[in-house]
Amino acid sequence: MHNIAQLIADELNVRLQQVNDTIKLLNDGATVPFIARYRKEATGGLDDAQLRTLYGRLGYLRDLNERRNVILSSIEAQGKLTPELKTAITTAGSKTRLEDLYLPYKPKRRTKGLIAIEAGIEPLADFLLANRNADCEAKATEYINAAAGFTDTKAVLEGARFILMERFAEDAELLQKVRVHIEQNAVLESRMAKGKEKEGAKFRDYFDHCEKLTKVPSHRALAMLRGRNEGMLSLSVNADPGKETKQASYCEVIIADHFKLALNDTAVDQWLKTVVAATWRVKIALQMETEFFGRMRDSAEAEAIKVFARNLGDLLMAAPAGAKATLGLDPGLRSGVKVAIVNNTGKLVAHSTIFPHAPQKQWDKSLRTLANLAKMHKVELVAVGNGTASRETDKLAAELITMVKAELPKLTKVMVSEAGASVYSASELASEEFPDIDVSIRGAVSIARRLQDPLAELVKIEPKAIGVGQYQHDVSQSMLSSSLEAVVEDCVNGVGVDVNMASAALLTKVAGLNKTLARNIVAYRDDQGRFSRRKDLLKVARLGPKAYEQAAGFLRISDAENPLDASSVHPEAYALVESIAAAKQQSVATLVGNTELLNSLEAADYISGDFGLPTVTDILAELDKPGRDPRGEFKTASFKDGVEQINDLKLDMILEGVVTNVTNFGAFVDVGVHQDGLVHISSMTDKFIDDPHKVVKAGDIVKVKVMEVDADRRRIGLSMRLTDNAGDAPKTPARPANNGAHKKVAKPQSQNRGKPKQQTNAAMGNAFADAFAKLKK
Repeated sequence: MHNIAQLIADELNVRLQQVNDTIKLLNDGATVPFIARYRKEATGGLDDAQLRTLYGRLGYLRDLNERRNVILSSIEAQGKLTPELKTAITTAGSKTRLEDLYLPYKPKRRTKGLIAIEAGIEPLADFLLANRNADCEAKATEYINAAAGFTDTKAVLEGARFILMERFAEDAELLQKVRVHIEQNAVLESRMAKGKEKEGAKFRDYFDHCEKLTKVPSHRALAMLRGRNEGMLSLSVNADPGKETKQASYCEVIIADHFKLALNDTAVDQWLKTVVAATWRVKIALQMETEFFGRMRDSAEAEAIKVFARNLGDLLMAAPAGAKATLGLDPGLRSGVKVAIVNNTGKLVAHSTIFPHAPQKQWDKSLRTLANLAKMHKVELVAVGNGTASRETDKLAAELITMVKAELPKLTKVMVSEAGASVYSASELASEEFPDIDVSIRGAVSIARRLQDPLAELVKIEPKAIGVGQYQHDVSQSMLSSSLEAVVEDCVNGVGVDVNMASAALLTKVAGLNKTLARNIVAYRDDQGRFSRRKDLLKVARLGPKAYEQAAGFLRISDAENPLDASSVHPEAYALVESIAAAKQQSVATLVGNTELLNSLEAADYISGDFGLPTVTDILAELDKPGRDPRGEFKTASFKDGVEQINDLKLDMILEGVVTNVTNFGAFVDVGVHQDGLVHISSMTDKFIDDPHKVVKAGDIVKVKVMEVDADRRRIGLSMRLTDNAGDAPKTPARPANNGAHKKVAKPQSQNRGKPKQQTNAAMGNAFADAFAKLKK
């Protein structure tokens, strides 16, 4: 465990004591949000992201140690564990290295090499390896074994070849050398599968594609892997780009050099050349291709999951419109527009279905219905789902606002993403909450509530269904779920939860609580009435001291007997706050929110054995603004009138839109035409950026200019550089200088399409040939 802690400390660049104390807290059942917020002294101030990384690495390294022990036991049982091998296995820092070392000792099926060994041919292989001037054929006659199937010298030499091939291919040091060469030089080649030009049109960017294997961006890697899985593309790893067809692979040179085989023209050397070539082509090349494809997929998945997690976090932390009566509209044409009104606590108070659009066209009747409902329930917000018929329904909402302006002067309409609303509608959770309400109405309720408080409503939906990811269906679903659940947990606990209003779904995401405890809290609330003190949580069935410790600081009680119960101050620190108030001759109630007094206090004066400077500083900040919501100010976007379909877009048109998704290559923006447009990373700013997240995040309101419209493929190109013109050549921001020297940047694939294929390939081949020559030298 000490080695694991030290390794993590080195990776995070933190002190060993910080890691050891954090591991102890995790082992004792503490949650990441609790540790991050209330145990800063122990962790040395590690934040949520560092703690999540630590937690993930801890699991990986523990799994690695378990596998290490299994391998050591297996080799020791075979009687082959030498001190050198034990040291190598003990110090292996990755699963790949560990499996390389285990390869020669791993139980395996009967191979051709093993069959030859059983036939007594191994001494011949060793002899030829050591005696390079021997007569191959003459020596091979001594090992003919007709009973074992080796009836002539050709079969015997073939058996010896397989023995050496398998021996060479199981050498851990050789595999590492080949691996380094591939990392530094190999390219990924993608080709169209035969006869798939029309069927695989969506992958045509990769029908003749080549780029450095270890530099493939995650979105391209996942796209090509999907194309291969669907049978539209063939992928291969070229370890020797620029090499002529008849030339031997440099990997063969590496194999020969590793085993000190200075091969000449003797009969044995010619035979050994076939052994080396077959070792590479038959054994190692396929193994390495599989390994690097797996590594590329893992890296791409990790990056895609990271992108999804960041977008989800931005979406969950979007500013809430607040506790206002809201009318939710789930648009539809033939099936009608579903209407739901929720009060300021999110409770459903009325619902209906209207048919303002074709074919019924009951526009005036629908307006009257909405106006009556809005006046009756004093509605302040109208949430319009952004699905089918959303712009038409948005017009209806605009006329509603004009109609009731005198009675409801503050009425405002907002377009709301309805991603995942249908998933929630059909969920078990929605069925429990609204057992007698139609599924379609539940969607309208979700749309209304997510405007009031996005976080409280979106936690009811499986994160993957919210759809802010990049190739989310192509990644490990278990890894994706784990990562997204962590994001949801961090967001919920970062904002805090009103225990008297929260749903069971929201309470489940609070640190220390689970589904059972969340339902028990709701059941207690329904039976006993609202909570008036945090301590009353201990009366909830099965909610013990440990769960209370983890959850209490994140559960808020507004208008509580003790004002600290409405803050993020943990109950364990109440005594400290009371001592500060007493020292200043104040009550706790008068101390809370007293900015002038709190600013005059020195946190260092209140440090004790239980509370260090970070905790005291946090407490004083919280007392100044108790229960402060960390989310930003609520804002809305205004879509342009008359621009409702993709065909309404015109080049150079400037529009306002909402960022719906941010990827590594750009951001998608909803401009109100039922199809998000893409702002490529190169069109976001006049300065060079390497990450779109540095400019925008999901939920941001931006102005964009229409640069390209492809209605057939439903693709919209946008630019955030409003001085760009659609007819101009692309202006790519200059890259920053690197110590006075500019790096060479490969041109995007699209810039190569106009060039003759042979020119592009020749340039690429020359570049790699130069690199290959340097490596050989």
